[in-house]
Amino acid sequence: MAGFRKKSLALVLAGIITTQLAACGTVFYPERKGQISGRIDPVVAIANGIGLLFFIVPGVVAFAVDFSNGTIYLPGGRAEQQPDLNPDTLNAHLYAATGTRVDWQQDEVLVEQLHSVDEARLLVASLSRSGDYASR
Repeated sequence: MAGFRKKSLALVLAGIITTQLAACGTVFYPERKGQISGRIDPVVAIANGIGLLFFIVPGVVAFAVDFSNGTIYLPGGRAEQQPDLNPDTLNAHLYAATGTRVDWQQDEVLVEQLHSVDEARLLVASLSRSGDYASR
């Protein structure tokens, strides 16, 4: 009897983990990632709802993943806009925030492409330690 319980529990856990890792909209329509609003796709909602019938947790997780990825929305909804960052737009944003313009041709200006805020913090910290960066 203990062997049956272990196998049953293992099967249930495997099913839960499998359904949690694959939300229906994310699997069916990965190209929809990044949408932040729109009409909900009934096919994805029904498929996620079926997860609620089997177990509550996988269904809730499927809905949460699809809403957070934006894959539950039909195409044509509002997509998250990535800002167009070039020296001119960046200078306009900096001027609006600080009242100061940046001359990008100066030798003291360091231009780096960063992929995260943490990467920016590490760069500033390393420049501060080396003395190449003077904070005001």
